[in-house]
Amino acid sequence: MLSVLRRWIDRYFSDEEALLLLLLIGAALLVIITLGKVLAPFLTAVVMAYLLQGTMNYVKARGMGHIGATVLVFLIFIGVLLLLLFIILPATWQQLTQFFYELPKMATKGQGLLLMLPEQYPDLVTDEQVKTWTKQIGDELASMSQFAVSFSISGITGLMSVLIYCVLVPILVFFLLKDADKILGWCASFLPQKRQLLSRIWGEMDIQIANYIRGKVIEIVVVGGVSYVAFLILGINYAALLAIGVGLSVLVPYIGAAVITVPIALVGYVQWGWTEDFIWLMVVYGIIQALDGNVLVPLLFSEVVNLHPVAIIVAVLVFGGLWGFWGVFFAIPLATLLKAILQAWPNSMAADGDSV
Repeated sequence: MLSVLRRWIDRYFSDEEALLLLLLIGAALLVIITLGKVLAPFLTAVVMAYLLQGTMNYVKARGMGHIGATVLVFLIFIGVLLLLLFIILPATWQQLTQFFYELPKMATKGQGLLLMLPEQYPDLVTDEQVKTWTKQIGDELASMSQFAVSFSISGITGLMSVLIYCVLVPILVFFLLKDADKILGWCASFLPQKRQLLSRIWGEMDIQIANYIRGKVIEIVVVGGVSYVAFLILGINYAALLAIGVGLSVLVPYIGAAVITVPIALVGYVQWGWTEDFIWLMVVYGIIQALDGNVLVPLLFSEVVNLHPVAIIVAVLVFGGLWGFWGVFFAIPLATLLKAILQAWPNSMAADGDSV
């Protein structure tokens, strides 16, 4: 047994660069787990700067200097941030408050629909099942009410956090854009001169992660924007809130689209009932989801993500459980990174063995 373990260690961990890569991954995970909340503004700024790097490269390729490109891209970032803070978020917050206010009314109408099921389908639904479902709905409403109260009580702390983010993140983004080469060079100075494995994995993942994150942002904006216009035309209540939900649902493949369908159908049914307007709502929503899955996603991610659906779902569950929203957002890039490491690791060991 010991000899088998020794051969396995010699095969995969005899290379110094492989051990260094393992230590770097472990250190990064340890820092995120232990200091994730403290470093959240910095990590957010890193993500934002990473997203803006493509725009920086595009502007610089058109002949603008580094400082000029930094200022221009930073001003665009500030403009989008102000639009989000002063127009989109207030409208969404107003609709969210109204939604919570009318949620008991929606639940009552849904319970009335459940009470009709035993009469219409006596062989499939019993009175006891309806009572159980009704009790579960009441429990969920009570828990949501408690959450709303606790959220409102902690609103001052949340406001302070938002203010901290609004001040620190733009400052950090500016300096990360301005001094990106210096910062990367300083980090690379701590690495050994011989780093073929690290360079190969980083070169592959830099392209894939950058394309994935930018593509996902474009998908959120396009799907959310199209949904908002469609909901406005149809005249459904909470159009902005539901459109943002549809846009964010693309972060969780397969699961997000199924989850966001429930509030859309609930709001549409409470507003219109089983009418032609409700049918049109569901048809239009289905068309948006079909175009997203069959046209937009292949167009944006055809050469980026090559993972099995099971691996994607497992990655979303694992990383989302560890790091919440950001874990869900980066689940697929992290899974792709893990796949690249697993593929490059044995090949590098074999190459070293062949050279010997």
